[in-house]
Amino acid sequence: MKKMLALALAMSMALSLAACGGGGDKSQTPPPPSCGGSSATQSNPQGVEPDYDYTIRIYSNSNSTERTTWLINEAKEAGFNISIDDNSVISGDTAAIQAANENKDGDLIFGLNETRWSQLVDGTYENLKIMDWTPTWSGDVGEYVYPGKAYGLVIQNVLMLYRNDELGTNGAALSFDHWADIVNCGYSWYRQNKVGGTTNANINSAMLYAFVDPASPAGGISVDGWKTLWKYCAEGKSGGDDYKYGFDPLNKGDVQVSTFYSSSLYGKIDAAGESSDKPLKGTMEPENWNLVDIKDGTYYIAEYIGVLDKAGRTEAQTAAVQEFAEWFGSAETQAAWGEEFDSYPCNSEAASILYPNGIPPIYQLKNFALSKVDGDTTYAEYVAAHSSDWTNIMTNLGFYWADASEAKAEPDWDSLDWATLTQSAG
Repeated sequence: MKKMLALALAMSMALSLAACGGGGDKSQTPPPPSCGGSSATQSNPQGVEPDYDYTIRIYSNSNSTERTTWLINEAKEAGFNISIDDNSVISGDTAAIQAANENKDGDLIFGLNETRWSQLVDGTYENLKIMDWTPTWSGDVGEYVYPGKAYGLVIQNVLMLYRNDELGTNGAALSFDHWADIVNCGYSWYRQNKVGGTTNANINSAMLYAFVDPASPAGGISVDGWKTLWKYCAEGKSGGDDYKYGFDPLNKGDVQVSTFYSSSLYGKIDAAGESSDKPLKGTMEPENWNLVDIKDGTYYIAEYIGVLDKAGRTEAQTAAVQEFAEWFGSAETQAAWGEEFDSYPCNSEAASILYPNGIPPIYQLKNFALSKVDGDTTYAEYVAAHSSDWTNIMTNLGFYWADASEAKAEPDWDSLDWATLTQSAG
């Protein structure tokens, strides 16, 4: 599958280079990184000549060593100088936001999720302000946009998978109304072994969706929701780091139902036989596994890009930052990023390059993160407003012990002091 996608991408990039005048007389003056035209006009409305010698300081949590190395090299090839720390220096969205806010030297930020971007756009952080900016491809990212501020780069979701062979449901299809119905499914399931982590938090958000109760003192979730999540934890199977994120236990046949994140699923199934003698088979056309059909849909997160309003930066330097953001979010660059790192682009043109035969099933699921749950509040916004309460509740009650010997007794739900449980124990 990778080779097919790479061929389609190469063809698209070749056409793009031809349109920009690439491949001609090398003695000619090279075009600017955006290839000029409407791109430069819209992302740089004053027509200021960008200062391409300027080093663009970037903050991100999408910063594995492989990603930062790729981005630095590709940006240099496109005519930009960038500075970005990998995850040995900055790890996670909280660290990225804190570093940018404290250092006050950032030009651009990308990655994160709706929770953090809502805070950024709303001015939650003292030293971070997102400046007005509209790229030419803004209309290609659909609903993943904070108009005039930030625009979607990649999306991913959490998935519930099951085996339908003799190690699973033995041919029976599995369908739920809600994610939380897993606790009554009659099959064994994997669950995470700690409270923290982006994927773990997204799974919890999916599990709690059916229990939203704005009037509840238990973090805006009904007590029945917390009882259900406790059952999911107490009766689920965890195997330490060997079971990280849930693919391995399903692939080995140790559980019948599991959870995983979309961006690495197909690559994992391609290589499933390397880590199991009973592997999952069929990447794009499943043979012995499938997605649980969940009526609600699933919880998506999107990573965005926005330009920071940095004090002391010249207009020419700002123009260079905007040109870089224009380039990075473009269809060709996002298709290349998606091909390299198994991510699915928000940019519909990039998605068409990566998947010319249509959107993969895992990205056709209903997105309840954008469903309204409290007036005009989306569930993603609701999660953002309550996530710290949920983390405190789970931590204080002892959810997701890593080892069975550390299992906690189920709380006496009728006698809990939620006002205290929603506060950090530290």
